Formats: sequence, C-alpha cells, structure tokens
Amino acid sequence: MISKPKFKICRRLGPGVYDKCQTPKFALSAKGSLPSGRRPKAPTEYGAQLLEKQKVRFSYGISERQLSNYVQKVSHIKGAGTAEKLYESLESRLDNVIYRMGLGVSRRATRQMVSHGHFIVNNHRITIPSYELKLGDIIKIREGSKGKKIFENLTDRLKDYNSPAWVSFDLGNMEGKILAKPKNIETFLDLNAVLEFYSR
Repeated sequence: MISKPKFKICRRLGPGVYDKCQTPKFALSAKGSLPSGRRPKAPTEYGAQLLEKQKVRFSYGISERQLSNYVQKVSHIKGAGTAEKLYESLESRLDNVIYRMGLGVSRRATRQMVSHGHFIVNNHRITIPSYELKLGDIIKIREGSKGKKIFENLTDRLKDYNSPAWVSFDLGNMEGKILAKPKNIETFLDLNAVLEFYSR
C-alpha cells in the first residue's frame, strides 16, 4: 500500500517517481481525489522546470545538493550531449544499477542494500549508494549475503524481468556487469528542463 506522503508526491509529480504509483489503482485514486470543478493552472516556465527537477530528485532518491553536483559535473559539455551525460551520471549510481538489474523492488530498497554492504564491485565491498560504476565493472552479491531474506527466490523474481540492454545479471554466478553506457529509457523525465533550471 502506498503511503500518504508518497501518494501526494505522485499526484504532484506524476506516477513515474515511484513504482507503487504506476498502477491502475493509483490512477483511479488520483483521479478521484482531484478537486471537482477546478481547472489546474498552467505552470510558468520556472514552475515547469522546478517540477522536472523534483521528478528527478524523487525518482532517484537524491538530495538537492547531489543533483546540483551532477548538473555541475556535466555543465562544461555544450549542446545536446549535456542531458545525455546527466542521465548517464544518474543511471551509473550503484544503487540505481542494482535496481535496473532487478535485485530490488525500488531504488530506496537497493540504496539500503548497498549501505548494508551486500555488494562487491570489482572485488571491493562498496557501501556508498552513489558510487559511480563504469563500463566493464563487475557487481557481485557478497558471499555472506547470498542467504539473506532479501535475495530469496531471486530466480523466480528475475524470470520475467527484462533489464535494460546496458546491464546484465548472471544468476548462475550471482554477478552483474556494465555492458555499455546507459541509454535514456525514462521518457517520464525532461532532463533538458532540469539543466535549464540550474542555468538560471
């Protein structure tokens, strides 16, 4: 069941920010909760950009400062490639990659899994969710963590799961790999609007 704070966030920012909001049940609830007879005001340019910034923050579960740092990191790139680089930076976070591999039900869950030290990256135990992964990096479930409840029935859970083409997870070896640079699959997010917000 979705909590009230998350429900409000999803209503304001759209169902894409949380997995639990992406259901027909939520769509009906959200529709039924809108004030009748009122027309939503068209957002200003600033308001629309602010909304997009908040979508990114809540989708990836990052702070304002973290997002600002990501934008600053790619701001030297000119042209259309800036938004692509920002997306790559966000998607390359360890907690997000584990989420994309299907090992956790949400980014919040995988962030906690990383913090608890359940993963090894290139033979080093990493407990920093924002750790940036690179092409060719190997992510393994720590030997002592394989029997944990969070990894129960992993085979059944991943049976029908389709991960993005840029990551893979081998159930036999219990390890994943970064195969390519992340390609934008989030049509829900407008990263150019986020860049414009920070360029003010």
